[in-house]
Amino acid sequence: MRLSSFPTFYPIVDAEVAEAHGWTAADLGKALFDGGATLVQLRCSGYSLARFLSCADELLERASRYDAQVIINDRIDIATMSGADGVHVGQDDLSVRRARQLSGPGLVVGVSTHTLEQFSAIRPLGVDYAAVGPIYDTRTKNTGYYAVGLEAIRSARSFAESVPLVAIGGITLETGLDVLEAGATSLAVITDIFTGGDPTQRTRDYVERLSL
Repeated sequence: MRLSSFPTFYPIVDAEVAEAHGWTAADLGKALFDGGATLVQLRCSGYSLARFLSCADELLERASRYDAQVIINDRIDIATMSGADGVHVGQDDLSVRRARQLSGPGLVVGVSTHTLEQFSAIRPLGVDYAAVGPIYDTRTKNTGYYAVGLEAIRSARSFAESVPLVAIGGITLETGLDVLEAGATSLAVITDIFTGGDPTQRTRDYVERLSL
């Protein structure tokens, strides 16, 4: 199922981060859906294929109750076997071209970019969205790149045309509107969904603020 429109809030269910906060990936996903999230990405770095697939199946089962969508990080095999809605690849993962060949026309394909050169290189490949970041400093994932700031969003937007831009990296509820005003289509958030100890309420706060 391709995305008809891109939501402004795109939380990432990072299984390791979830476990560190006392959540399973599936239960965290349900909490986000309860708060109004309609699209999430599942990241299970270091998981075996079997464990990742099980995690994806559980999250997709929760998502189906809300008519929500799930994107799988890195693994096109997991995305296709689980029946997920798409796959997100990084600069060191499967190429966008190969991901599109393997996924076929039905799956969403997104890609991470960290420089304008990387962004320009993926434009002709027909991605459904491009992530840009890290916008701010973050400890969640070591991308090998310094924080690129809001100017990276502004620069990517000048080249993007109709490609949705997902900003990622250190984004909080307090900084989210600034990032959208710089040209982002959507905000990918990982750690900040746990602020206040209630991911459902934090999601509601994001959905309410970003809908203004």
